[in-house]
Amino acid sequence: MNYTRMSNEELIREKQALQNSYNEILGAKLSLDMSRGKPEKLQLDLSKEMLTVIDGNEACFSENGTDCRNYGIVDGIGEAKKLFGDILGVSPDNVIVGGNSSLNLMFDHLSRCMLFGVPGGNGPWCKNSKNKFLCPVPGYDRHFAVCETLGIEMINVPMTQNGPDMDIVEELVKDPDVRGIWCVPKFSNPDGTVYSDDTVRRFAKLEPASPDFIIMWDNAYCIHEIYEEEHPLLNIIDECAKAGNPDRAYVFTSTSKVTFPGAGVAAVASSVSNIKNILNVMKFQTIGHDKLNMLRHIKYFGNADGMRAYMKKHAEIMRPKFDMVLDTLSANLNDSGIATWSNPRGGYFVSLDVLEGCAKRTAKLCADAGVVLTGAGATFPYGIDPRDTNIRIAPSFASLADLETAMKVLCICAKLAAVEKLIKE
Repeated sequence: MNYTRMSNEELIREKQALQNSYNEILGAKLSLDMSRGKPEKLQLDLSKEMLTVIDGNEACFSENGTDCRNYGIVDGIGEAKKLFGDILGVSPDNVIVGGNSSLNLMFDHLSRCMLFGVPGGNGPWCKNSKNKFLCPVPGYDRHFAVCETLGIEMINVPMTQNGPDMDIVEELVKDPDVRGIWCVPKFSNPDGTVYSDDTVRRFAKLEPASPDFIIMWDNAYCIHEIYEEEHPLLNIIDECAKAGNPDRAYVFTSTSKVTFPGAGVAAVASSVSNIKNILNVMKFQTIGHDKLNMLRHIKYFGNADGMRAYMKKHAEIMRPKFDMVLDTLSANLNDSGIATWSNPRGGYFVSLDVLEGCAKRTAKLCADAGVVLTGAGATFPYGIDPRDTNIRIAPSFASLADLETAMKVLCICAKLAAVEKLIKE
């Protein structure tokens, strides 16, 4: 049934039926959380044997004899650099292995830009009258929070099925105040897009007015396929080098959603020149990150192929949940005229667009019914969705049964919010 084609009388009758269903949900006193993309207990349990792979003093040494219990090695032990280099398709010399959080590495990098600038740039960004960053939308709220915290103005760039709208990007970088862009290039947060080869090449060949321009390439979901097919992503570091812009891209990833989010390992990859510049500052921040945790991951996975094979276990847990979300949306909202959604093949999220002007109302109805979603507007800079349409669905944390309940509630709330708006119009 297409709500946008109903008469006012039909809408009023439908509203009453939806309200009755909603009242029944209120009576159930639900308490379900789909607000963040956290792994559930079954996923965390997959890595429990990692906690015991270092079982004595003799197991605390890296391949070159380094005692990982002690200070030192700011850029990470060699075998960890190789592991992440293999995952990201670069040499170990292009990698720094850090602590548990890629977000921490990203925040630190933009902070360094503010304090020291970028190699070959115009000096510290903090001395500029204005700094701007391009933000593909819908996107990752924590990226936006980093910019807002550092006082960097954000500019929305719409996403397409191939990645950010590159025609718009190529126009916006003509502004000399634009310092960079955020990217989640594979299974992007929240719509699950994989950037096309053409998009990656156009990023590498950009001609920005600012010599400071950088690409913050958050490849968080680089090995997070959920279904059987693979989704290769062109190597941005290689493409930048081919285009004569070897220092443009900074690639980030971590094992946060591979092993333990609170005790994973993160890495940044870039040109050798950029890596040296990062280390020149990082050596004053730390005498070395947690090398025992790096070693723990190496001993558990062995190599990048071992990690990729292990991720199939995660896919087996995630796949039924994504199927549940997509099937429920289709069963309840298909041909309704009030909603569209992404069909991701990996990553952690599904992006739902409800009737324009109804996302906040839908989220509020859900919250009042005991189903907590990511806040409407969170997928846009400053928390402002200009059309008030986007809702990020995070299927991972809830059990399959709870997820089914939550999705049915979400669909009823989306329809109720839409009908209320259509009646007013």
